[in-house]
Amino acid sequence: MKNFETLVDATNDLTKRGYTANLSLEGDTIDDKSNNIHMTANDFEIDEFYRFEGQSNPDDMAIVYGISSAKYNLKGILVNAYGTYADDSSSAIAAKLHHHQVSNNLHGSDRPTQ
Repeated sequence: MKNFETLVDATNDLTKRGYTANLSLEGDTIDDKSNNIHMTANDFEIDEFYRFEGQSNPDDMAIVYGISSAKYNLKGILVNAYGTYADDSSSAIAAKLHHHQVSNNLHGSDRPTQ
């Protein structure tokens, strides 16, 4: 996995590599609003992710996800806060983002909490 200094660097690199859909977390789905696509937890895979903490405020934390979906033939970027500003959803989407694939690749205290 690559290392990036900023969230912008990570999203720019993902975009250059074909992750062009602008994804958003909407409760129990991850959506590509421009194409009216609503993915459930079984509809996508997390290909890669990058964790960032704010320079001036440790509560300003985010993870950038490179997400793909064979079902919808798309690759996109999802930026999601964690820590103080995290979505407190208990959906299958949140479980997949925070635990299923991501937590297996993070160490102890790096694991995001819901």
